[in-house]
Amino acid sequence: MGQPAVFLDRDGTINVEKDYVYLWKDWEWLPGAVEALKHLKDMGYLLVVVSNQSGVARGYYREEDIHRLHEKVNQELLKHNVQIDAFYYCPHHAKYGDKKECSCRKPNPGLLLRAQKDLGIDLKHSYMIGDKVVDVEAGLSAGAESILVETGYGQKQKNILKHSVSVVRDLLSAVDIIRAKSF
Repeated sequence: MGQPAVFLDRDGTINVEKDYVYLWKDWEWLPGAVEALKHLKDMGYLLVVVSNQSGVARGYYREEDIHRLHEKVNQELLKHNVQIDAFYYCPHHAKYGDKKECSCRKPNPGLLLRAQKDLGIDLKHSYMIGDKVVDVEAGLSAGAESILVETGYGQKQKNILKHSVSVVRDLLSAVDIIRAKSF
């Protein structure tokens, strides 16, 4: 059956949306995000970040920069006794770099499916939380329940949402939805 997970978009969902965040000095936690991650972990969910990182294809930064940032994120989370179990990202963009079409760029479910295989995740009992329609679509395509947060691009994206999913103020509010459905 596997373990349930909460898949999380990164920019605009757990940290403040800024263009192409790859340096720790530019990272800023969204209010309540660390607390939300702790609650989800305490509820028994794996925490898996799934993020489109087209800045690599655009030549703004390297994959090593992403790895370095994610290591720093987990170092900071350790201070709160929580860790993100895995980070998955798509470095591709159809218009930049090698112009590679891929299955990992959201709204495609490739990142979630790779995590499922690597970590033994039960997608039917998992959630995808993000601030864009592409996050919602990736989660639904993979068989997870999706939640749209109004942080980041979420305020605007909720107006073009074509799926019936929960729309909540922020990550902490998404935890309340998950907690209510878990019991």
